[in-house]
Amino acid sequence: MKYSFFVIFSALLLWGCSSSFNTVNMNAGERLAYAMKLFNKHNYEDAIKEFQAIVLQYPGSAVIDSAQFYLGQSHFQSGSYILAAFEFSKLIKNMPSSRFVPAAQYQLADSYYELSPDYSLDQKYSKKAIEEFQAFIDFFPTNSKVTEAENKISELNEKLAHKEYHSAYIYEKMEYYNAALIYYDYVLDTYHDTKYAPMAMYSKIKLLVKLKRNNDALDEIAKYIDRYPNDKNLQEVNQIKTKLESNLTISK
Repeated sequence: MKYSFFVIFSALLLWGCSSSFNTVNMNAGERLAYAMKLFNKHNYEDAIKEFQAIVLQYPGSAVIDSAQFYLGQSHFQSGSYILAAFEFSKLIKNMPSSRFVPAAQYQLADSYYELSPDYSLDQKYSKKAIEEFQAFIDFFPTNSKVTEAENKISELNEKLAHKEYHSAYIYEKMEYYNAALIYYDYVLDTYHDTKYAPMAMYSKIKLLVKLKRNNDALDEIAKYIDRYPNDKNLQEVNQIKTKLESNLTISK
């Protein structure tokens, strides 16, 4: 009797803890339940194997989209964001009627978001994340995660603006002034709703003054005062304006 109890207890222990549990005779639903048990216990490596097996062995099953989605989630939770993005995109492309599509679209974007590096590095993943978050917002505008997606787009745009502003700053320091002006304008045109837009216009004004392009500087100052009446550099910009206008009066 004690021996029988030990055998039953050992089998249950294997079910809950072991990745070597025999799944050969399970149907798709039972195997998904087992894979989800691994996933919920954060045993992502073994969960990935099980979800992959379900996707390959039960292609017509009713649980195939669940397995595909949680295969992506397992990669995401284990930090393999490129693989996660690949699996989420497969679900979106191959199972467009699945109830998991909205969540997969968000997680696809979030995978690229997690891959987004420091502003000084190549920003291809940042741009891809923005693209996918925007697709999520466009296709699922009433989803509860839309606000979160919008916030992440704003955060990524700040990063992209920082990169372009820094490029302008470097060009100016290297005395490539025309290039610097082009990059300042790019920040103003493309990232007008980031904190780097008033910084770019302020820097552009100072550079135009340095280049003695006073009329152009005054034009930019007028735009600056209109757009950024509460900016921290407003007082200095007004002082520059007064000085330039005074010099123009004297020259006449």
